[in-house]
Amino acid sequence: GLHEDFPCIAVVGLGRNSLGVCGTEYWDTCKENIRAAIAGGCRVLQNHVLTHIEVDGCNDSQSAAEGAVLGLFTYDDLKTKKKTRVTTQLHGSGCVSGWEKGVLYGEGQNLARYLMEAPANHVTPSVFADTITNRLAPYADHVTVHKRSQEWIEEQQMGAFLSVSKGSEEPPVFLELHYNGCPDNAQCPLLLVGKGITFDSGGISLKPPSGMDAMRADMGGAATVCSAIVTAAALNLPINIIGLAPLCENMPSGKANKPGDVVTAKNGKTIQVDNTDAEGRLILADALCYAHSFNPRAIVNAATLTGAMDVALGSAATGVFTNSDWLWEQLHKASVVTGDRVWRMPLFQHYTRQVTDCQLADLNNVGKYSRSGGACTAAAFLREFVTAPHWAHLDIAGVMTNKDEVRYLANEHQHTLEELLASYSG
Repeated sequence: GLHEDFPCIAVVGLGRNSLGVCGTEYWDTCKENIRAAIAGGCRVLQNHVLTHIEVDGCNDSQSAAEGAVLGLFTYDDLKTKKKTRVTTQLHGSGCVSGWEKGVLYGEGQNLARYLMEAPANHVTPSVFADTITNRLAPYADHVTVHKRSQEWIEEQQMGAFLSVSKGSEEPPVFLELHYNGCPDNAQCPLLLVGKGITFDSGGISLKPPSGMDAMRADMGGAATVCSAIVTAAALNLPINIIGLAPLCENMPSGKANKPGDVVTAKNGKTIQVDNTDAEGRLILADALCYAHSFNPRAIVNAATLTGAMDVALGSAATGVFTNSDWLWEQLHKASVVTGDRVWRMPLFQHYTRQVTDCQLADLNNVGKYSRSGGACTAAAFLREFVTAPHWAHLDIAGVMTNKDEVRYLANEHQHTLEELLASYSG
């Protein structure tokens, strides 16, 4: 009864309006407070079974929209009792274009969350590829999708990728997305690569059963990359992007990789597979080799690659390994805006020697000292398949799930790539 047009009102606090970019937190505190407050208010109203909410723009309509869309997300597709579906709109005379951009950012991130939350028997490599294809269908005039088959993968001599996929009954898919938003076809594309393990049992090096169900989200890198391209297409960004996602399962079987097996990657390097649970770097190795054929402006790969990254940074930030100071600055600048923080990690030769000192092959897929510096040795392994001067590896294993620290998200958070693409196009 407070207002004739609004039967229920949620009032939220935004903190001090003098706050901005924080030099110790490495994010814009005002934007972060708006996202968290709007998300909390929307969820309260959703719990009151309201189906439509008008949201105050809080002098930053984009952040308000992101908070609303992200805060109202839930995966309950397979439940009989579902949460109230809520629509939102900007209240008053705020910036409509900022609101619309924020909605697209949030929806893109929610697409990645949807793919990661869904059970592995519902999102196989083929289903993942079909889902992204359908989401890109409205933009067919400037998006081309190639769903590469196992036969094509074999023709490309992607032996590392195939060595992982052969343990599963589900056929692998190499998903290739081309977004051509720049009329100048001579512009070199930005190349995005995402790890696409739709379920990771660990293979013969079987994971412990506790928490294994969460490994349905081990294609978080592919989900992040593909959803970022969907968002770029929706925003009609004037940039050329190519996205690559090697998709398969990592399962134990009579055909699976065995510890000590040696496989050959696309670039001819041989790899001793001492741990079949270090499979993400194998499929990325072939994808990174293929990525160079497009003469990219820069290569960014994203992967839920190592538990060691979760140990190092938790869910506070994504670990970034890069050979390019310029690319690091672009990623860091984007992360301050989005609140999805990044932290630069070392690519020392110290770690390279630990993967090149190998008994049977050119490389070992695990470091010489096993768990020590695991995230760093994994990055050093990937670097062996990179010749591009601007490359960054984003290890998003720590931010794959949110442990209640980020108040407006229920799980994985990573839309810095979306902001990076927007800044590139500018």
